[in-house]
Amino acid sequence: MTARKRYWLMKSEPDAFSIDDLQRVGVEPWNGVRNYQARNFMRDGMKVGDGVMFYHSNTQVPGIVGLATIASEAYPDPTQFNPKSDYYDPKATRETPRWLLVDVKFDRKLKRNIPLDEIKLQADALGEGFPLIARGNRLSILPVTSAQWKVLLAME
Repeated sequence: MTARKRYWLMKSEPDAFSIDDLQRVGVEPWNGVRNYQARNFMRDGMKVGDGVMFYHSNTQVPGIVGLATIASEAYPDPTQFNPKSDYYDPKATRETPRWLLVDVKFDRKLKRNIPLDEIKLQADALGEGFPLIARGNRLSILPVTSAQWKVLLAME
């Protein structure tokens, strides 16, 4: 018996790492996550083969720009051990790492950016409390149900 496929929305600022960057490298470690809930999604929820919607945040027109796949199980984020890294955590040790990452594999760019403003118009179809449009949400990784995935892809 295989586990059911799950879906995720992963946010990145395009100036830091864009869908074009992911397309260029093919597979990238999703490092630098320093939120416990997002870390727990990677550790406890993500499995190889899960679907990812790649979302550009903190840009003039934020929105979903591409699709990717989870390419690895969670493993320790090496940036937490590097004192020269912006993501260094002096409380993390190799024996007891605090932060994890997964590898993300490029699938495709969307035919068009699906802007956040358009996504908000689909609030009823996406269901109450869809985390991307909930007020105050700042997580870089969000779960997406199969039904929400279909609604969002239909907007392409």
